[in-house]
Amino acid sequence: MSAGSDRPRERRSPLPKVMFGLVVMALVGVVYVVSGDTVHARRVFRGRSWPSTELVSIDAIDHRPWDTLLLRFVDGAGNVDYAGWKDSRADVRSLDDYLSALSRAQPEREARREARLAFWINAYNALTIRGILDEYPAAIPDHEAWLGRFSFWTDLLLHVGDSDYSLTQIEQELLRPMREPRIHFALVCGARGCPRLLNRAYESGKLERQLRENSRDFFADPQKLKYDPSTGQLRLSPILKWYAKDFGESKREVWETIAPYLPDEVTRQRPGAIGLSASYLDYDQSLNEQTPPTGIPLVPPDASAAASDNPLEEHD
Repeated sequence: MSAGSDRPRERRSPLPKVMFGLVVMALVGVVYVVSGDTVHARRVFRGRSWPSTELVSIDAIDHRPWDTLLLRFVDGAGNVDYAGWKDSRADVRSLDDYLSALSRAQPEREARREARLAFWINAYNALTIRGILDEYPAAIPDHEAWLGRFSFWTDLLLHVGDSDYSLTQIEQELLRPMREPRIHFALVCGARGCPRLLNRAYESGKLERQLRENSRDFFADPQKLKYDPSTGQLRLSPILKWYAKDFGESKREVWETIAPYLPDEVTRQRPGAIGLSASYLDYDQSLNEQTPPTGIPLVPPDASAAASDNPLEEHD
């Protein structure tokens, strides 16, 4: 061993590597800005912050402004006049004002269950419409949050009380835990495969009737249910597959949940869900607009993952 071998090795400074990494990150940011794709590198916030002294219970929120806008721009079939809405600056501002009014709610305060359901259904639908108006008439891509790109479901947020809520959070963390499966016949993502957008605001005092009517309307739509009495074949909207567990843990429970809203010909032919098994219709991804569809519509965030334990499906 040579005399020089006893000397400690010289440690190299990590600074050049760190600097190189920072330069790369900066260049990536420049690419986003130069490409005009900055909207996909950030989150979009709607609503506003209110002083704590002005926050109120969900019970106190007035949904009449949303009701007025729905009556003006949504027809009885749930199709939206996006073009007319976007062209009216006053009505876009009215929608923004409504979202800001929703921000006054303090979710932690005591409120009736019906008021909470109505509030969050309205919030989800209004935020969805506002997000579509941001892009319309351009195609509306279903971005995944990847490398900083914008995700409609997680990066479009509504400020309520002291927190920001994405569409996914509203559905998954606030509405689904309330164990009201009929929300899936009321929440609208902007595609024709979704339930119709009711052209009235949901209200706590009318909620039961509104959910009941919308559920019946859902199953009366041939895009959501087809039944062949000669073969007994029942084909349902894939929404019943994506959210199967919300409707029941077994085939009978699911049937009991949806039976009150099915057409008479189905329940009359299949009492008690005898021999019930279901296949699923294609999901119509075209935009729910009143004029011919022009954009690439949105697909619910759970659409890509079918429930493997769907009680309506039979497995080998």
